Amino acid sequence: MRKYLFLSAFVLALFVVACSSSDDEGGTVDNFDREAMLENIADNIIVPAYQNFSSDMTALKTATSDFVTTTDEANLVSLREAWLTAYTSWQSVSMYEIGMAEAISFRNFMNVYPVNTANIESNISSGSYDLSSISQQDEQGFGALDYLINGVSDSDTNIVGVFTDATAGADYKEYLTNLVNRMDALTSQVVTDWTANYRDTFVNNSGSSATSSVDRIVNDFIFHYEKHLRAGKVGIPAGVFSGSPLEDRVEGFYKGDISKMLFNANLDALQDFFNGEHFTSSTTGQSLKTYLDFLNSIKDGEDLSTLINNQFNVARTTATNLNNDFSEQVRTNNSLMLNTYDELQKNVVLIKVDMLQAISVNVDFVDADGD
Repeated sequence: MRKYLFLSAFVLALFVVACSSSDDEGGTVDNFDREAMLENIADNIIVPAYQNFSSDMTALKTATSDFVTTTDEANLVSLREAWLTAYTSWQSVSMYEIGMAEAISFRNFMNVYPVNTANIESNISSGSYDLSSISQQDEQGFGALDYLINGVSDSDTNIVGVFTDATAGADYKEYLTNLVNRMDALTSQVVTDWTANYRDTFVNNSGSSATSSVDRIVNDFIFHYEKHLRAGKVGIPAGVFSGSPLEDRVEGFYKGDISKMLFNANLDALQDFFNGEHFTSSTTGQSLKTYLDFLNSIKDGEDLSTLINNQFNVARTTATNLNNDFSEQVRTNNSLMLNTYDELQKNVVLIKVDMLQAISVNVDFVDADGD
């Protein structure tokens, strides 16, 4: 009997060693091919998404130039269309605050909202501003463009009038041009870094330490889901953290009818990342989902990856009842926004607690909103 128990314990020990060991930096590793996952993420998801976004930024730059050259309502409409296309594309890259994007604080310069309209107007009137300063993040990006092409006046005719005004029109045109040029330049920096240098650095750093690419990109994914999707797009305007709705804190506030579309685009991008779905097709590769399946991660008798995907889908279904304009939604029936927030929050537990425990990754950001 003792011999049997000894052999059983020995076999169990061998199994544990086979499935999990320690790397040179002291982290826990397993036999899952992390490098293959990073290759799929880089080559089939991140880089194509950035290249698509860069193309849309180029189109936005062209539309801006056309509007500045011939400032009429037709070109204003075309500019809005290019802005919205790029804004939607942005939702597919905004979570990847790693590499050059992290170094230049890409997300904070591209999509802070609400913007400070008083400061925007001050910048325009004075002509004195430094868009590279972190103190100017509230005066630029997609939110500032939203104000200039949708909210600077109450009709298309009057918006065109602002940009053709004999006294200040040239200053508005210059500011609009400078905003778009900076956004395009920042995007080019990030894309060039990924294609020329960072892709190999990212893929080759496949260990399991806190500074490995897996740990960092997983934390970026969770941080963005929790802070920018769940809280930024839904929780803050719904008043979850303030106690009352904040209708001006929605994405695309001045356009008015796009916040739901931007939310859905970002939710889709996050779920596609989890599943390793290629940016340009429905093909999937190694991913967080396949990682969890490899580890046979089970919760409440069901695959953890299935629970996570199901909760993504529940949140999406709940959000279908929302108004296209989240500002209108929180004014008229905030309970639906709160319901969407609650469904998003359920996935925070699954990905931030259960998934991280399964793949042995620690949270690397400070959680300050009490959840």
